[in-house]
Amino acid sequence: MVVCNHLGDADFVLGIAYQPRLVDAITKVEMYDFPIVGKLLQAYGVIWIHRGQPDRHALRASLEGLKKGRVIGLAPEGRESLTGGLEEGTNGAAYLALKSGVPLVPVTFTGTENRVIYANMKHLRRTPVTLTVGEPFYLPVSGDRRADLANGTRIIMQKLASQLPPEYQGVYSLEMEASHGN
Repeated sequence: MVVCNHLGDADFVLGIAYQPRLVDAITKVEMYDFPIVGKLLQAYGVIWIHRGQPDRHALRASLEGLKKGRVIGLAPEGRESLTGGLEEGTNGAAYLALKSGVPLVPVTFTGTENRVIYANMKHLRRTPVTLTVGEPFYLPVSGDRRADLANGTRIIMQKLASQLPPEYQGVYSLEMEASHGN
């Protein structure tokens, strides 16, 4: 399963372009209403999710895909960052990883914020972006489901933060400083 930060529209395109295998991306259902983008995403085969509520269909589709050996990709924050840095992670990625037992691969982006990408496109300038792929990891299981979810989400977000420069670490920057003894 691929977990990533989410800065802007270019994340999806960049992430898909550099994945060695086809990734079933979990995407907010609101994207379906965008005339061209919605049809392209539907043709690609994304897993549509209703954000902010338990979506049994999306969970079932994701777990079934993982069981069949497919790669599922999602942003644990549950949305595009409003601050440009990591925001609080939700438990969805940890739930899927713990339920399926699959490894997680952290992928991070920098430079893909919409304001930067679209401003540069308007002036026909290239935008310097980075895509960093980290080492696969598994979440530890203690047997306490609630604690495992909270701990798993924290671990996922810390892995993402550790791959990002300080200005992109957002709410996890203090945790990164503490883990490095600063």
